[in-house]
Formats: sequence, C-alpha cells, structure tokens
Amino acid sequence: MKCHELARRIEQLQPEASSRDVARLCLLLSNTTDELDEFSDTRQLKAAWREMSLRLQAATDQHAAMTGELEELARSDPRKFSPDQIWVLIRAIKVQSQILQLYVGEAAIDV
Repeated sequence: MKCHELARRIEQLQPEASSRDVARLCLLLSNTTDELDEFSDTRQLKAAWREMSLRLQAATDQHAAMTGELEELARSDPRKFSPDQIWVLIRAIKVQSQILQLYVGEAAIDV
C-alpha cells in the first residue's frame, strides 16, 4: 500500500476530514509500521488510528501543560534557577522529544 491509498482509505472512514488532517494521519500511521499493507484491514486501520489519536492527544496535553510552566520560567532570572526549574526544562525537552518522535517515527532524545 502506498500513502495515497492509505489517504483514500482514511477519507472513506472520515469523509469530513480536512486534507491536512488526512496527510497528518497518513504520516503518523506510516511511522507506526514498516508495512502499510497491514492497514488494508479496516479493523487494524481503526485500531492503529485510535492508538495514534490517544498518543497524540496525550502528547498535546503534556505540551499544553509544559507551555504554561515554560512561560512562567521565562519570566524568571536564569542565573537564579532552582533545581525544580531545571527539572521543568528537562521535562519540556522530553515532551518536545515525544512529539517529534510521533512525526519523525524514531526516537529523538531519551532524557
């Protein structure tokens, strides 16, 4: 199966999806397997879709939470960072790494 075939199957399952959403889902799903033909089975495609949706939502939620912490951290003096503030930075790197991993399809940074 090629990406355009996967896109067609996704459009059949979710006709109201925008082109951007279909392309994003094709990328995310293709990063979960070496063999796109496994998505010929509608049940397998739907299961992978649900799993990817959950992973993406979790990463998005973590990113939103980190954004608030980073904005607060940006208002402080970096020369006076506490250990807790350093951990905020480390967690932010980890969250960014998880999101990047979803789109790139390989481990980015393991903190």
